[in-house]
Amino acid sequence: MVMDGEKPGNEQMSLRERKKRLTYQAVSEAAIAMFLERGFDKVSVAEVAAAADISKPTLFRYFPAKEDLVLHRFADHEDEAARVVAARADTESPLDALRRNFLDGLERGDPVTGLCDVPQVLAYHRLLYGTPSLVARLYAYQSRSEAALARELGGRVEDRLAAGQIIAVQRILALENWRRIDAGESAEQVYADAVASAELAFVQLRTGLGEQR
Repeated sequence: MVMDGEKPGNEQMSLRERKKRLTYQAVSEAAIAMFLERGFDKVSVAEVAAAADISKPTLFRYFPAKEDLVLHRFADHEDEAARVVAARADTESPLDALRRNFLDGLERGDPVTGLCDVPQVLAYHRLLYGTPSLVARLYAYQSRSEAALARELGGRVEDRLAAGQIIAVQRILALENWRRIDAGESAEQVYADAVASAELAFVQLRTGLGEQR
């Protein structure tokens, strides 16, 4: 069914995009299951392709690097900070919008905040943070997040500096939350400290390090 003013080709493109996203998801999930079972370095790309019933060249068209099979879960978060800033109310500052979004994520137990003790999420994070090549690739994703946020803030040098600090703060907060949960604490036990740390971090972002250094 084509809506008024919409060309059939656009509908077809939408269907193709949905199919592409489903393929991304299916291949990534199959790969992650294999990596969790045997270890990232012990599973070849050819094995992943065979399990997903696609050719190796096709797999690389979807995922340029083996690490992207795991980090696909972060793809939707790459421009999240930029989207939050773009969607904020006129009366809300970019930093206030990002603070609100991060605190909301903590309350929801969003895995991207590190405050999630669901066993499958913990297993995924252990795979991610326990594999040096995945950690290195994660920085590339975060670099793109930083660039997207900097553009949304205005693209000036000061905007790039601010974006770099904000993305770094979110990464550190998430990693600290995950480390505590990985050490045996529950998300409920960590929650209050996670909120306090986030509030402190955004105060530092707003005021600068000043006398706190």
